[in-house]
Amino acid sequence: MTSQIILASRSPRRKEILEKLGLVFAIDPPEIDETPRHRENPLSYVQRIAAAKADKVALRHDQHCVIIAADTTVALDGEIFGQPRDLDEARRMIQKLSKKSHSVHTAVSVRCDGSSANGFDTASVTMREVTPELLDWYLGTGESMGKAGAYAVQGQGAALVAEVRGEIETVIGLP
Repeated sequence: MTSQIILASRSPRRKEILEKLGLVFAIDPPEIDETPRHRENPLSYVQRIAAAKADKVALRHDQHCVIIAADTTVALDGEIFGQPRDLDEARRMIQKLSKKSHSVHTAVSVRCDGSSANGFDTASVTMREVTPELLDWYLGTGESMGKAGAYAVQGQGAALVAEVRGEIETVIGLP
């Protein structure tokens, strides 16, 4: 019996990664509360959110389906940088990350046949000095919205990045 694969995400980047692997899958993005808990550390946060996404979508499908869920967050000094709500928040995030190294955590959670498997990976990204002109240009691209930390390392946001240590797929969102 072949199991159907379900990607529990609306991320175009995760979709692209699975397509590059040649997988055939359906997309079923969950609606969950992604608010960090008080004093929750960034790694615990992404692991909790990835598992919650997988659990929510698993309830809607046959138990033989393979549910793949993931979550990515950017962290600097324990602060969680999720997706910005607006361009002002994106500006503040990038300004905080400018000239600093930060962690990017991606957790993956898989459900099938009543079993679960969970994992994570962490990469370190060093952002170059982001001048006001560079920041204005980047925010003008619209690319910062919908991205943890307000940048896309695989897109025009690469202009903000000096170095990535670790797997680039971790930073993109599916190691």
